[in-house]
Amino acid sequence: MDGVAGVLSAFGLSASAGLNAYVPLLIVSLMARFTNWIDLAPPWDALSSWWVIGGLIVLGSIEFFADKIPAVNHVNDVVQTFIRPAAGAVLFAASTRVVTDIHPIVAMLAGLLVAGSVHVVKAAAVRPAITATSGGVANIPVSIAEDILATALSILSVVIPVIVAALIVVVTALVVWLLWRRANAIRAT
Repeated sequence: MDGVAGVLSAFGLSASAGLNAYVPLLIVSLMARFTNWIDLAPPWDALSSWWVIGGLIVLGSIEFFADKIPAVNHVNDVVQTFIRPAAGAVLFAASTRVVTDIHPIVAMLAGLLVAGSVHVVKAAAVRPAITATSGGVANIPVSIAEDILATALSILSVVIPVIVAALIVVVTALVVWLLWRRANAIRAT
């Protein structure tokens, strides 16, 4: 990946990390290990080691189950407040050769902001609203949908970064529109 495609891929992977830190890290690690789609430069090539892959599988499994339990998922979101933005920063810097093109701090800050923004919307707005309106019943299906979205977005970010960029714009516009509509509905009552 090079140029614009690399930056678009980095944004897509960082956004995916805002939903689930370990899924995009694991996908990048496995793709770097088994394909030529991602070539991780040092020090990011450590992501493709068996130790890191194994650790990501364990941490991802813990996060997967913690996110399905209604009371535990909110505690998990608090813990993930620090992990997801950091994962986004690592993914942004590691997934492309952006580190060699721009300053590593700028790349990591961009990933931190993208993943952190997605995480804040998820943890502070969407999930509490879903829990409150459904009494926690919708938490499991929503969590599974988030995992599927994070997986699909991660794979597409590597394979087709331009489509992911368009998808991010559409989803962001949809979320802004829904929040705007909700705010207007509250003001009307």
